[in-house]
Amino acid sequence: MSKHFRQIPAAPARPALVPKSTRLGPVHLGVTSAATALPVWRDLVGLTLMSQDDREIVLGAGGRPLIVLHPDAKLPVKARTSGLYHVAIHVPTRRDLALAIARLFAGKYRNSPTDHLVTETTYLWDADNNGIELTFETPERGVLVADGQTYYGLDREGRRHSGRDAVDLGSMFKELKEGESLRVPLPAGTRIGHVHLHVNSLEEAMRFYTEVIGFEYQMLGRGFGMADVTLDYPPHIMAFNTWNGEGAPQAPPENAGLRHFVIELPNEAELAKVVERLRNAEAPAHPVAGGYETIDPAGNRVRLVVQ
Repeated sequence: MSKHFRQIPAAPARPALVPKSTRLGPVHLGVTSAATALPVWRDLVGLTLMSQDDREIVLGAGGRPLIVLHPDAKLPVKARTSGLYHVAIHVPTRRDLALAIARLFAGKYRNSPTDHLVTETTYLWDADNNGIELTFETPERGVLVADGQTYYGLDREGRRHSGRDAVDLGSMFKELKEGESLRVPLPAGTRIGHVHLHVNSLEEAMRFYTEVIGFEYQMLGRGFGMADVTLDYPPHIMAFNTWNGEGAPQAPPENAGLRHFVIELPNEAELAKVVERLRNAEAPAHPVAGGYETIDPAGNRVRLVVQ
């Protein structure tokens, strides 16, 4: 289990089946238009436009694709469905997060800076209600604790922390120099740190992402409708919740939202092991360019490729 999280009682012994070098690749999202999406993803979030055509808009940082937008949606994200809660873009330094939050405030764009103790972060939504988290990891500040009914933080002195306080923006903005330009793109080293999904069942999602995909069990909190898995990433590599309702249906294809996200395995042998587990579980494993595509129990599409 991640050293950044404690489970009470102890979590089941479910070590990761995939190497810790496994990582998340680009997240593909449907949007209604480039004209409404780019002012958020490029100008405010700070991703760099890498390529664009009628089919897809590729955005990234440091030459690495992170978000691929597909302007094929006719309607925004449909409420009360499974799909993306948010994609978390992890930045290398606290200054990078300070620049992004300052840019959002300067643009008067609604966002919610939140202190999770093991990360500082802000949440926002694009014009189609695709969820975005910008986050900087701070595991040296403490750990999160879950007991199945709630969760909270404990700092290094053992003091309780809600894990949901507001970020200290006074301290955050001390990372910046007065009058400096905020139009700075996110730097090399920025990555997709985690993906957080709406699912129809916590138990089914946990079984799929641990026993089949192969991430490590971290926490299942039935009392607050959330679970997550890790590869020793703060705070997790994936999370899922039932806040859109137990049994939430898939969104119609004409709505904006998650098209698929990518999991990158370190080599062909490790990819083959995941594909074998999918087939043993009678889950989809369709060949696609560069790898395979599967579908989780809530209908979320996952691509598996080699790094």
